[in-house]
Amino acid sequence: MMKHIFKNEFTIALFAAILFIPFLGNVHLFDWDEINFAESAREMIASGNYFSVQINFTRFTEKPPLFFWMQVVSMKVFGVNEFSARFPNAICGIVTLVVLFRIGKQIFNEQFARIWVMVYLGTFVTFLYFKSGIIDPWFNLFIFLAIYHFYSLTTSVQVNRLKHLVLTGVFLGLAVLTKGPVAILIALLTYLVVVVLNRFRFFINGKEFVTIFATTLIVCFAWFGVDLIQNGPSFLIEFLQRQIAIFSTNDADHGEPFFYHWWVLLLGCFPASIFFMKGIFVQMERNEQKMFKQWMVVLFWVILLLFSIVKTKIVHYSSLCWFPLTAIASMYLYEIFTDKVRRMHIVFKMLIGIIGILLSLVLIAIPYALMNKAAWVHLLEDPFARANLQADVQWYWWDGFGGCILLLGVLFYLFSKQNKLKTILLFLSVTLCCLYTSVMIVPNIEGISQRANIEFFEKRQGEDCYVETVGYRSYAQYFYSKKQAYTSAQKIKIDTVLMGGSSQPDTLTTKQKELNFSQWVLYGNIDKPAYFSIKIQNKQILDTLPDLNKLYEKNGFAFYKRLPK
Repeated sequence: MMKHIFKNEFTIALFAAILFIPFLGNVHLFDWDEINFAESAREMIASGNYFSVQINFTRFTEKPPLFFWMQVVSMKVFGVNEFSARFPNAICGIVTLVVLFRIGKQIFNEQFARIWVMVYLGTFVTFLYFKSGIIDPWFNLFIFLAIYHFYSLTTSVQVNRLKHLVLTGVFLGLAVLTKGPVAILIALLTYLVVVVLNRFRFFINGKEFVTIFATTLIVCFAWFGVDLIQNGPSFLIEFLQRQIAIFSTNDADHGEPFFYHWWVLLLGCFPASIFFMKGIFVQMERNEQKMFKQWMVVLFWVILLLFSIVKTKIVHYSSLCWFPLTAIASMYLYEIFTDKVRRMHIVFKMLIGIIGILLSLVLIAIPYALMNKAAWVHLLEDPFARANLQADVQWYWWDGFGGCILLLGVLFYLFSKQNKLKTILLFLSVTLCCLYTSVMIVPNIEGISQRANIEFFEKRQGEDCYVETVGYRSYAQYFYSKKQAYTSAQKIKIDTVLMGGSSQPDTLTTKQKELNFSQWVLYGNIDKPAYFSIKIQNKQILDTLPDLNKLYEKNGFAFYKRLPK
């Protein structure tokens, strides 16, 4: 079965397209990353300014523009909508699987390559992220490709060194243009650890390092350098300040314990995470395979430890671990498929059973619990959560069928003695479970968590007004109200507002400007109607303002209107 589906690059690409592209626009974008990035792309189109990243038509300094350019191209083809915002990552999913097949085939053989593709497709988070609209899938792919070409320079094969040097720099540069210079830090740390493990054998001489550095710099200069010349160092300064805040503080209320990402990888990368634990101990035969495994192990631990130390912890921060994790898991599975391993140790088999059954039962239980929410919703202490659950979302028992598919796959794995078949069916069950869940459960979760808010913003489309949130950060008000670019006269006025009325040189951060703008819309002398969204637990903030007219409350949000005087 696997041999026929993953016969070659074309069949892999076709199979991936069937899995990743349908239903991309089936649900609203989720706040805030998905909407943040889609809004930056939309504002490029609305303003005609494709060089600067903007939010609320004001310079946005938290991300470079490469991913937004991809979304712009998608929106030019398919229109400004959810499908367009997510389509670049569906393409990334197709490219990623083809890349894994080609690299696996080159270093090992076709059988290993097919196993790696199967594992990457049959892992929860890897599958779902290709149906999202966030930056990380492309960022991770570029770094992985840079690491692969870096690795190629450390093998005994000396042919095409210039090609690998240049491609290392090109992909590092693209990664920097996607999310920032942390890509260089990751690659450099990984290389240095490999050097230490090989008793300070550096593999690359000074001239070759200069080639990598120069190529990376040239690619980065395509945007960072030009922006520096045109606008000065403001972007770089604010961008670096943001990265320092992420590393050193619990930024954006995402502070989690040190072992947060360890649990994310164990559960989110199921079942690959279990096979990874066994793959660590697999011995490679050829030198290039040994070096590849060493690079993968080092990359995994560099990422995991680095982002465990970082104070701000979000699920996708450790997502680069998915490449080495699935590669090493595939090394163990290759041992199974070539009959070098007859049976899995009972402890790891129990882990597959416990985690797999728990995950499947959760997915099965979600629709049943929410069909009967009246019996327990009053027990929730959070008023916002209680109100969210009042959303008019219809649940049916078959919504949990994805969990049933996973449960069957896990049970068959536990009790079958057919090693190859049960392993294939286990990963296939995860793939089908993810696909079914993304179509049946995710839209309902979105309906509970934010749909009332987004529908309020959508009603403002075509109206000349301001739309803002109070007490929480969001970008939905801009994307879903389809806010238009300011005229020249409006831009002069808004720039003054952003600076807090100051005529001094622009020294404020993006966050400070956002605060100045929201305060002005709430309290200042506005020139057109303003609409506000606030979570109900904070609604007293707006209830006490005499200029505001409360419109209604719905599913955890309260909505207000303010008219110009």
